[in-house]
Amino acid sequence: MKQKKVEIVNKNYWIRLVFLFFLGWILMYATRTIFNPIMGNVGKEFDLTNTDLGLANSIFFLTYAVAQIPFGILGDKYGRKLVITVGFLGLALATFLSGLAQTFAIFLWIRAFAGIAQGAYYGPQYAMSSEAIPKEKVTFGNALINSGMAFGTSGGFLLSSSIVLAGGAHWSQPFFLMALPTAIVGVLFYTLLKERVAYVGSSEENTETNVEPEEKVSLKDIFTNKNLVAVFLVCFVSIYANFVIITWLPSFLIQERGFVGGSVGFIASLVPWASIPGALFFARMKDKIGSTKKMMLLLIPLALLSVFLMAYVTDKTLLIAVLILYGLTGKLALDPILISYVNAFAPKGSLSTTLSAYNFIGMSGSILAPYVTGYLADSVGSMQIGFYVAAVLLGMGLLLFLFVAKDTQKAKTF
Repeated sequence: MKQKKVEIVNKNYWIRLVFLFFLGWILMYATRTIFNPIMGNVGKEFDLTNTDLGLANSIFFLTYAVAQIPFGILGDKYGRKLVITVGFLGLALATFLSGLAQTFAIFLWIRAFAGIAQGAYYGPQYAMSSEAIPKEKVTFGNALINSGMAFGTSGGFLLSSSIVLAGGAHWSQPFFLMALPTAIVGVLFYTLLKERVAYVGSSEENTETNVEPEEKVSLKDIFTNKNLVAVFLVCFVSIYANFVIITWLPSFLIQERGFVGGSVGFIASLVPWASIPGALFFARMKDKIGSTKKMMLLLIPLALLSVFLMAYVTDKTLLIAVLILYGLTGKLALDPILISYVNAFAPKGSLSTTLSAYNFIGMSGSILAPYVTGYLADSVGSMQIGFYVAAVLLGMGLLLFLFVAKDTQKAKTF
């Protein structure tokens, strides 16, 4: 494999990289979630059922999940910066075309293309940030990058609900508005980022600190490791529950809890906003106590309870409190804990491959959750059942991990 040129940069380069990748995650999640508050509007125009609307999200996440590993390979071969840029420009085009769709079939094809385009981001971005951020700042830097997910989720909810639900615009308008900033950030990635960097005054040894040695990796070694399989399944149930909420919470608030207009976006945004302090607080707690199982015993039962109560409670004030509880203890709070567990048990020299497998299995939950929840809502006449199923899956994932996997205090470290 041809080695990429290492460019010398000043000590503040990593701040630029973190900011750009933070913007990237904002746009990644905003272009996903602008659809969710206006699903009802799209459904009325194309005469769709909840199952059909769930399928639109599931198709997106199917192509997103499948595309990740191939794009990771292309990034290693042709350049990660190039792959990220091409993916973002493709996402901008797909987002714009989504607003032009005249039939639901065309809309599905465009959303599938948007999923493929987003699949170019995760692997190459994680590899570039892990190498470029100084070793002593990697955890902090990646936490800042990941917070873009919360900002993007909230921004997508607020944009479409304010423009369409409160302002009365056509459902296509949020897609048109998001296309241009997505294209601009794609160009910024290519012009402002460096493929591989070394900092002024650093030695060659320090430059390679965060780069894993290249060696042939067997996927069998990963998928026969019971600790990794257990954490993959926890990731799956966590993401499943999260995407039940991201996909269906706005529609649930409108149809079954009486919220209207711009309040829908604001209430739904409580989850991502609460997740930012939750993720930072519990990541620090994990560093102090060391035990992954203890953290899961704290977080997952609270997340399970909050998902169950989202569907069960009818009082609006209590519902708001439950949404904040999930934000504090749900998927984004659990993410850094799960990733640190993968880091501990990944086969030597195969962290990137292991994380790709982890994210692929986890994102399978985002494929199933929208469609299954929509189907169940059509079958029983209420979206509540979808939230209850998500809560049950969280409990099953926790029990499996507790009985099958080792704790991180007993894991190898690197």
